[in-house]
Parts: sequence; C-alpha cells; structure tokens
Amino acid sequence: MPIEFISATFPNASTEINPIPNASLDPEYLVRYARALDDYEYNYTLVPYDSSYYDPWTVGATIAAVTKNLKVIIALRPNTLYPTVAAKALSTLDQLSKGRVVVHFIAGGSDVEQAREGDFLTKEQRYERLEEYIRILRRAWQSPDPFDWEGTYYQFKQFRNLIRPTNGTSIPVSVGGSSKDAYRIGGSLGDIFGLWGEPLKETKEQIQSIYAEAERAGRNDRPRIWVTFRPIVAETEELAWEKAHRTLDALSTNRAQGNSRVPANAPAPQNVGSQRLLDIASRGEVQDRALWYPTVTATGARGASTALVGSPQTIVDSILDYVDLGAELISIRGYDNLNDAIDYGRYILPKVREALKGRESAQTNGESGGRSGSLKRIRSSE
Repeated sequence: MPIEFISATFPNASTEINPIPNASLDPEYLVRYARALDDYEYNYTLVPYDSSYYDPWTVGATIAAVTKNLKVIIALRPNTLYPTVAAKALSTLDQLSKGRVVVHFIAGGSDVEQAREGDFLTKEQRYERLEEYIRILRRAWQSPDPFDWEGTYYQFKQFRNLIRPTNGTSIPVSVGGSSKDAYRIGGSLGDIFGLWGEPLKETKEQIQSIYAEAERAGRNDRPRIWVTFRPIVAETEELAWEKAHRTLDALSTNRAQGNSRVPANAPAPQNVGSQRLLDIASRGEVQDRALWYPTVTATGARGASTALVGSPQTIVDSILDYVDLGAELISIRGYDNLNDAIDYGRYILPKVREALKGRESAQTNGESGGRSGSLKRIRSSE
C-alpha cells in the first residue's frame, strides 16, 4: 500500500507561535485550509477532540462537503457517544463523503480531562471500554440484522443499523497510544495504529510490540503504522535551525505569559506517550538525523510535539527512515499552520513520493534505489 500523508484540522488562523486571543471557528479559514490540503494531495486530515473545543463531527462534515479526495479522521472518545449512535453517525458521514471517513479512538490519557465530561473510569477501565466499543461498531457495520449486546460497559437489545458504510462492511478504525493496553487493543483490533515521533530505535520497538499483539490475536494482517512529526523546514540547514530556535522562543514565551493552552505550572502528564517523550528529551536535543526535542519540553509534551528540523531533503530523508521501519502513514503539521501545510505540499510530499517511486522502479529493474533529487527553493521563514 502506498505511503499516505495526514495533516490536522485548524478552525482558525490562531497558531501556537502566534495565538489569537478568544479565536473561535472561522468558516472561511476552515474551508481554505481544507481545500489547500486537498489541492496539495494530502490523504487525510485529523479532526481532534478536546472537552472544551469544537465538535469534530460537524467540522468533519464541513470538510468532507468542500473537498473531493481528502479523508476525514474523526477523533472520538468513547465516553462522549454511545456506540450504537456512533456506528450510525460514522456510517452516515461515510456515505455522504463517499467513503472518506476514518475513526480515531482516544481512550483518555488524563483523569482531569475525562472528568470534565463525566468520565470517572480508571485508565485500565477506559481501555476495557474501548475494546468493547470497537467490537460493537464492527458488529453494527457487518450486518443489518438486529443483535443484542450484554457487556461490561454497554447493554442493549435488538439494535439494528440500516446505515451501512460505503464499502458495505467497515470503516477504518485507528487506535493510538504508547502503553501496553494501547498496543494490545490497537494491535488486535485496529486497522491503523498511531504513534508520536520518537527516535528510530524506540519507534522500531513500538512497532514490534504492536505487531506482536496482532499475531497474538490471531490476525492474518497487521495495523498500518501512523507516525506524527512537526517539521520545521527552510531552504538550507542553517536557515531551518534559525527558524527552529525562533519557534522555540515563541512557544516558551507564550507558555510563560499564559498565552498557551498548556499553563506553565501544569502538572506532569499522566499518559505514557507524553512521559516517554519527556524522558527521551532529557537525553539530548537532537536524536537520529533531525528529530528535535526542545519543542517537547517547551509544550509539556501535550500532544504531538517532536520536530524534524532541516532542509527539505533532510526532512524527506528523515521521513523515509521511518518508512523503512514500516510506517505507512506520516502525519506532518507545523507551527505556522496553513503556510507550513502548503510548504509541505510543495516541497515534502512530492519528494517523498518521488523517492519511493524511484525505489519501486529500481527494484523492478534490479537496481538499488537512492534518495537523490533536485529541490526547489523554499520559504525560509514567515
């Protein structure tokens, strides 16, 4: 299967480095951003979830309505929607978009955040609930026949789903995380497994853990691996690192001044993924080819926060390193949201695809593939 690219959805022009106070949904910006992703041939956009943020379902439907090929990944916390309702909602959006829907599950990594919407289960219980939730969705999509469910977290009688997915049987299910429970559920039930950008050694170990769980579950296939980065790219290495340090200064200043969504005095994160990022950050600023960690500490490792820094060729080569490990979906989003998405679409996505096409051609011809190619001039900063 070809390598595919993911971005994230942004509802307005506010960014982490240039926050707009009290910014809310800007329909024109949202449409412009979504269409830019479509035009530059991104494959997916993730519509995130937060207890205090916009509703991903209506935003996702808007994106699907104004794009032609872009697939919409709806982030879903099981505590927010009963699974029978979610099965119908996802099928409905999938039909309206002609098969362009993926669901990404968030078990919940913060007790405080979960409690804001009435969820007081333990982490272990949240993962148990997630497993049950996915099994219900799969059953609801497989057949229009009524069925009962008597589980630990959900019980119902004679539910029938007449809203079928576009392909008739299923919608891709994505699971993310870095804990043993996440590996177990994602490895056994997920079509896609999402990881944050860690060094190659650690990423390889995580992929092996996911694949081992898939094998243990008796699967004949394995989840596709999704890895996320925040590239900081400029025409040359020197300009890219100058841009990276300007970005870091802005992130640190905004957090210190209270202009960040993560307060300066925020407690240490509970989720294993963030803890892993902070631990790796303590080992040094740069890992492998160009993986930069000061952005992790500057943001408290809340969410995807590892940067790839360098010229377009360095970013392309770094992405290919992860492709070589088995990553099939690469999520890239920057700090100047729209401009970065356009830069990636011009200078990164085509070059990765070109390099992979060259490898395929070389293998067909019995040659060894390379990673060379001329690069166009890129904006050094905005």
